Amino acid sequence: MSLKPTVVKPSLSVAHETAFQAIPSIFEGLTDSAYVREAQLIQGSARSGATAPLPFSSPTLWRKVKAGTFPKPVKLSERVTAWKVGDVRAWLLAQEAA
Repeated sequence: MSLKPTVVKPSLSVAHETAFQAIPSIFEGLTDSAYVREAQLIQGSARSGATAPLPFSSPTLWRKVKAGTFPKPVKLSERVTAWKVGDVRAWLLAQEAA
């Protein structure tokens, strides 16, 4: 009789599992230090077939940034603004927990 080692995976609470499932697939494979642009976050007419992680419009996104209720973007160049994936993930998790 041979005994095989048992692999024990750490379990998350149900709340954490639900929160991680709520994070959209757009972030799969991206590190927290990666950047995403507005077009990847917001559902727009140009992306009508794609699902967007944020459930609001572009003007609402910028109102939330101005109000301090959504992470501020990073200016990568004169015409390129993006958000850190880690900041957006943290925001999504906080919304799920609220």
